[in-house]
Amino acid sequence: MLEKHGLQVTNLYIAQVKKKCGIIERENYNKSQKEDAKQPQCPKDKEKAIRDALKHFGMV
Repeated sequence: MLEKHGLQVTNLYIAQVKKKCGIIERENYNKSQKEDAKQPQCPKDKEKAIRDALKHFGMV
């Protein structure tokens, strides 16, 4: 991602995009115990770059 798009993405953003695409992920082992835990959402530009990478690797 960094070489092609110049973006650094987190595992959280990749997992969010995979979930939107219907790719099933396992349950996270270190989930927050708080009911109102907030997660940052993936920005649109990074989401597009992640989708392009998933298509490149044949996952979508």
